[in-house]
Amino acid sequence: MKSLRPLLIAAAVAMPCLLPSAPVSAQSVADTEARVIVRFKPQADSVRAKALSVRASRAEAHDVAQTRATALGLRTGQRLAAGLSLDDRTHVLFAHGLTGAQLARRLAADPEVELVAVDERRKHTLLPNDPLFGGATVNAETTVSGAQSRTIDQWYLKAPATATNTAVVSSINAPAAWDITPGSSGVVIAVIDTGVRMDHPDLAGQFVSGYDMIGYGTSSSATAVAIANDGDGPDADPSDPGDWVSQADIAAGTLGSGCTTADISNSSWHGTRVSGLIAASTNNTLGMAGVGRFKILPVRVLGKCGGYDSDIIVGMRWAVGISIPGMPINANKAKVLNMSLGGSGTCGTTGTGKLYRDVIAEVNATGATIVVAAGNSEGLAVGLPGNCPNVVTVAALRHVGTKVGFSSLGPEVTISAPGGNCINTGTNQPCLYPMISVTNSGTTTPVVADDAYTGSQSSVGTSFSAPIVSGIVGLMASVRPGLTSAEAISILRSTARAFPTTGSGSNPNPLQCAAPRSTVQDECYCTTSTCGAGMVDASAAVAAALALSGGAVTITESPARGLTAGQTLTLTANAIGLPSNRTIASTAWTVVSGGGVVSSFASTNTTTATVVPSGAGTFTVRADSTDNFGTVYTQTAIVTAAAAATSGGSTTTPTDSSGGGGGAMSAVWLALLATAALALRPRRKPEPVAVRSVRGR
Repeated sequence: MKSLRPLLIAAAVAMPCLLPSAPVSAQSVADTEARVIVRFKPQADSVRAKALSVRASRAEAHDVAQTRATALGLRTGQRLAAGLSLDDRTHVLFAHGLTGAQLARRLAADPEVELVAVDERRKHTLLPNDPLFGGATVNAETTVSGAQSRTIDQWYLKAPATATNTAVVSSINAPAAWDITPGSSGVVIAVIDTGVRMDHPDLAGQFVSGYDMIGYGTSSSATAVAIANDGDGPDADPSDPGDWVSQADIAAGTLGSGCTTADISNSSWHGTRVSGLIAASTNNTLGMAGVGRFKILPVRVLGKCGGYDSDIIVGMRWAVGISIPGMPINANKAKVLNMSLGGSGTCGTTGTGKLYRDVIAEVNATGATIVVAAGNSEGLAVGLPGNCPNVVTVAALRHVGTKVGFSSLGPEVTISAPGGNCINTGTNQPCLYPMISVTNSGTTTPVVADDAYTGSQSSVGTSFSAPIVSGIVGLMASVRPGLTSAEAISILRSTARAFPTTGSGSNPNPLQCAAPRSTVQDECYCTTSTCGAGMVDASAAVAAALALSGGAVTITESPARGLTAGQTLTLTANAIGLPSNRTIASTAWTVVSGGGVVSSFASTNTTTATVVPSGAGTFTVRADSTDNFGTVYTQTAIVTAAAAATSGGSTTTPTDSSGGGGGAMSAVWLALLATAALALRPRRKPEPVAVRSVRGR
């Protein structure tokens, strides 16, 4: 399936109505659709009468849910229709002629019901604008008189406050982290978002098979299909078809009552941007660098006007390999979940908050860490699910280390990271400190195989702070495969750099950030009670994770990218961080999953193994290295092989291992961004419509 429109930090898109929706402006009470999530008690008669197996087909799961809904409706005097199931006791139910809150109150009184919550809609945390291809350098002649200009680069990855980088305080020091590890292809990061454009050249080979959840909470409806915008329901195609909203959409009312004229916009390509920040290919002579070398698991939960809690919760569970009735099991379990989405609500012990608390506990129990954007409420409180415990909630910083005006804040924030800010505020002036990432230049539907980058457009928001931290957690997991969520949170906090207290640069006298209140707070000096423990430090966090492990093994791949069917791949296990008296004595290599293209290794020895994929596909290998004291260090690698290139009807195998992706780019753009990439990596070379940030924001 192709994509829904992004959530703002906690998402939920308008889902299908059981009956065709009338235009929003003319919708009558009788046509109002109530949508709730109901969890039955384990001992409820309707649950005991027929158990719902996680191995049930989608049709079987729906039949069980509808049987329970019908019985509940008879007891409460309300005709109910069922969607599909979040788990064996939790279902999305619909009714007409009343609001979701009214239906929730009525059903909550039933003795068989354990929990009921309105199925809210959430949106991504991008501050949206038209996706435009941006240049690498902002020239003075492109700005109005008095405006500033500078070279646009990935400032947020660099070392902070160096002799050549005196203006930037909040950057994360990625190059020093890459000197420890460039990341591991065995680390899977789920992007719970709008889907992705997998055909972007700088994301080639960076994905494992994902899923489109949009409409999962419903059996089928015109509204769900309209929100999804790809012509179908939930399926194994998480590609993003575009999430634009037009005046015609609003007038037709097909997107449901949760979509208004405020949502009218071009396509955001939000999930693609987030994916690029995390794992865009590096050392491939193209565009930009991601935080690390990982695999992205695209889980599409947002479409036009956002996405529903039910689809988001199902997507979170599926991403870590938890069985969902009527769905295939995810074989590529995520170690990190990035959720650049959200909405209003508290994370209490009842209703929607309870549902999120429960799914967060389930995800954490698998060893995965959840990273959530704090939101773009301009200094108001963090929304749901970022205000839940046991997640990493990320606020956004300006380049000088102050809270950027759009970012939410509060005691729920774990850490802060760069979120982009513009400085220039005049018409047609470029954004000087954007979060550069991959995108698509289509304003509605996508441009196929587009190699567009956000460049100097005002691409800012906590949506882009969160993936920076997700990438850092991925680097931590690369040196500590058993990293838990509690460990990740503790390390991020203990290694954070202190917030600045002077030198804001834009606002002459910004205030100290205060606890959230009913009025906005623009740029302010962060405190540990409002913006988390401090400014995230990638290098210190990765070093701390490695020290906690007492050493680790990394796997390097040659060729590093661009592997094709029939080509030999050499894998090398390298020990890092071992005590001085320890060395690797042996390595056992295992094909964990051959993906139909690999059955065994061509050769193995103490540190290396070779393998030749027979066709295009993705396979997983594991290295178990034992040191001279008998301690075993484990690392995995997930490798994607493309179909062999053909020339004149014959198959050819490329010999250049440095290439990655395709697509034509201008020579100027390529040269400028290649120079920027070199500046980012002095040694290792590892690899929305943001409202323009106004002065003081």
